Amino acid sequence: MDIITLKQLLLKAWCKETATKGDWTPDNPSLNQCAITALVVQDYFGGDLLRCLMTNGDSHYWNRLPDGTEVDLTEDQFALIEGKPLKNDYVIRERKYVLSFPDTMERYHLLKHLLALAIIQTL
Repeated sequence: MDIITLKQLLLKAWCKETATKGDWTPDNPSLNQCAITALVVQDYFGGDLLRCLMTNGDSHYWNRLPDGTEVDLTEDQFALIEGKPLKNDYVIRERKYVLSFPDTMERYHLLKHLLALAIIQTL
């Protein structure tokens, strides 16, 4: 699995049920998918979970891989919404912390399931 393939598969797996809050549409599939997507990226590639605040008060997650490369598979959502991430001021969050929220845990497991189905469909 490489990062480009993972992004293509996530585009098939993301849905309203995996988004953290309303307003999700197929026109902006990565909207509100950042925390669970960052967890999935970490599943495949390791590294750190990075979190920052956004200009609208929300928060945003992305990844720093073990080689230092930063990867944000949900970054394209910001072209269609008002808030922008303030990535220069971030913290590293432990996986345990991110998964300590029941809603996040549930959405993460659903995304993993839908991702597995997307992988099977490509075989």
